[in-house]
Amino acid sequence: MRSQIDLQAIGPVIHGYHENPFAVLGPHPIEDGDRRALSVRAYLPDSQQAWVVDPSHGQSQPMRRIHPAGLYEAICPADIHDLDQQRTYQFRSIEQNGEQVTMHDPYAFPPLLSDYDLHLLGEGRNWKSYEKLGAHIRTVGGVTGVNFAVWAPNAESVSVVGDFNGWDRRRHALRKHIPSGVWELFIPEVAAGLLYKFSIKFPGGHCEEKCDPYGFAAEVPPKTANVVTDLDHYTWNDSQWLAEREQRNALDAPMSIYEVHLGSWKRSDEGPNYWFNYRELAHQLVEYCQEMGYTHLQLLPISEHPYTPSWGYQTVGYYAATSRYGSPEDFMYFVDHCHQNGIGVIIDWVPAHFPKDGHGLANFDGTSLYEHADPRQGEHPDWGTKVFNYGRNEVRNFLTSNALFWLDKFHIDGLRVDAVASMLYLDYSREEGEWIPNQYGGRENLEAIDFLKEFNEQVHVQHPGVLTIAEESTAWGGVSRPTYLGGLGFSLKWNMGWMNDTLRYMRHEPIHRQYHHDELTFSLIYAFTENFCLPFSHDEVVHGKGSLLDQMPGDLWQRFANLRMLYGYMWTHPGKKLLFMGGDIAQWHEWNSESELQWDLLQWETHQGIKKLVADLNAVYRAEPALHQVDFEFTGFEWIDCHNYADSILAYMRRAEDPNDFVIVACNFTPVPRSDYRLGVPEGGWYREIMNTDSTYYGGSNVGNFPGIMAERRESHGRPYSVEMTLPPLSVVVLKPHRE
Repeated sequence: MRSQIDLQAIGPVIHGYHENPFAVLGPHPIEDGDRRALSVRAYLPDSQQAWVVDPSHGQSQPMRRIHPAGLYEAICPADIHDLDQQRTYQFRSIEQNGEQVTMHDPYAFPPLLSDYDLHLLGEGRNWKSYEKLGAHIRTVGGVTGVNFAVWAPNAESVSVVGDFNGWDRRRHALRKHIPSGVWELFIPEVAAGLLYKFSIKFPGGHCEEKCDPYGFAAEVPPKTANVVTDLDHYTWNDSQWLAEREQRNALDAPMSIYEVHLGSWKRSDEGPNYWFNYRELAHQLVEYCQEMGYTHLQLLPISEHPYTPSWGYQTVGYYAATSRYGSPEDFMYFVDHCHQNGIGVIIDWVPAHFPKDGHGLANFDGTSLYEHADPRQGEHPDWGTKVFNYGRNEVRNFLTSNALFWLDKFHIDGLRVDAVASMLYLDYSREEGEWIPNQYGGRENLEAIDFLKEFNEQVHVQHPGVLTIAEESTAWGGVSRPTYLGGLGFSLKWNMGWMNDTLRYMRHEPIHRQYHHDELTFSLIYAFTENFCLPFSHDEVVHGKGSLLDQMPGDLWQRFANLRMLYGYMWTHPGKKLLFMGGDIAQWHEWNSESELQWDLLQWETHQGIKKLVADLNAVYRAEPALHQVDFEFTGFEWIDCHNYADSILAYMRRAEDPNDFVIVACNFTPVPRSDYRLGVPEGGWYREIMNTDSTYYGGSNVGNFPGIMAERRESHGRPYSVEMTLPPLSVVVLKPHRE
């Protein structure tokens, strides 16, 4: 008996544009007289002969070629295929080159995505979509393979190609779920480590090979294929860290962040162009952070990116840790080792834009799927990249799930969100007529705002204690306020205003600083409107700006003194701290991502002094509650002397949650020592000098007040007591009352 087959469907199957190849291929029940039977069909291009094999009985049955392109059929007993009983047939074929191949039939397995999965994806609320889409190792009916699924609603067809099928798109065409637009196929016997891509047939017939948007790993660039990867085999040993994370990441905890680009922190001894592995970097960076007293590492984007000089900010593989430094398990080891040694890990995350590379998200299914079609909405004029369409449920789901993915699978402690300002404003970097107003005629990107709120809510609900940090450079209100209060919901916001004003002030020659005093005092007008982090990031030492040391004015001694003073001021100013690598050894060169830091500079005492200073500032910062407990409320800061512009002096008090626990900070922004500076203090007694950036130990002139000063009952600056102290040149001095 022969089965009935739709002849009109044969062409789409053999030419690879059928939406549901299961309608033709695989097992199909038929009636053979009084018996049930199966019509088993297979498309095996480039084969000479084919058989259906029943492994349970050791029998094989020849298949009849029903189309010269390699479409075969056999009528088989019904019991040859019963997945509930873990029984299914195989194909054996002889290829044109004479090779014999035995395989399971991918079209003998049902779809693994449920209607509920697809409903949540369409609704934009499948928070673990990374467990559904992409490539996942599964066992079905006793057969292990990989379930592939990809969202491409406008594609005419989708196939998986890889080194397991000779990169032949005809061999593994996926089935389309309607109306979700998700394509799916379980391919038996595909294993971890194999390469793959999706071959997508665009509307009109053109085919392109695309990377898996949910791929967990990829080849080392410039190669672009994804790698089948299982993320569930690593054994974590950071349970204690996770249990303590809420306290370690709390807003009243010390937070000193070391920002690092893994590829250029240090290079392997094998040569200047060799990267260290994640595991090697883990041990070296943890040792360095512990020596220096940093609490957290912040990594420039580690998601896969094709162009190394983009530093990771033009991401293609949002779910793949870059293979430049090893495997996903290697990166898990990196995070785990940091946690076991008390170091948090924050990563840069880029939901604002993505590159136009042909194998990436751009024009993914032949249409503007992830991006806006209109360039006034869908392209960044500054970066030549695409802008996500935040109004589309599946796109928001892709991004929010991605954020949760790094927290779930890699135990990441914080996400620093890049370029938030570009997301908030429709007219960002655009002239009049180059942007489209929102529904109310305004410039606010309402869809992006809703996305950011949803992202923050889900992160904080599902992973309590994880930080979300906004790089946001405008005066947008409430960036770090809860969404229920109308804010965006971030934990922290980079204080770009403080950074710009402070560096602008520091670039002035000291003799001119008296005319720019307000550039320092202005930050305290708004310091408590957000939960601020003070950043001297990679952005401040690239594109011709020079290193921080190189931006300091004066002769050689003054440059180092200015840098020491800058760090002393930063570490005593309200706000969490972030310093880019190289700043703590006073690197001379502007950062170059193609070479390691100038570690050889540490042979000089001046550079050693900066390194010692940063380590000691971190130690004092962590030890003194007054310097970190009340960063975001006015009760933690009090001006003592902010009006002495003529001498370029600032003095202030930092208080802990216990108002009796305080420190006094005095800053002299000129190279002129002040030997008789009287400073008001709130109580009498002995004040210890716990930090002096002019110490010889740091390379300074050793002017100061060591070991301390006695306060006398003499009013000054509106306070009943005062000290007469020496202000060293270009320095920051920190005093603390000594109580028995």
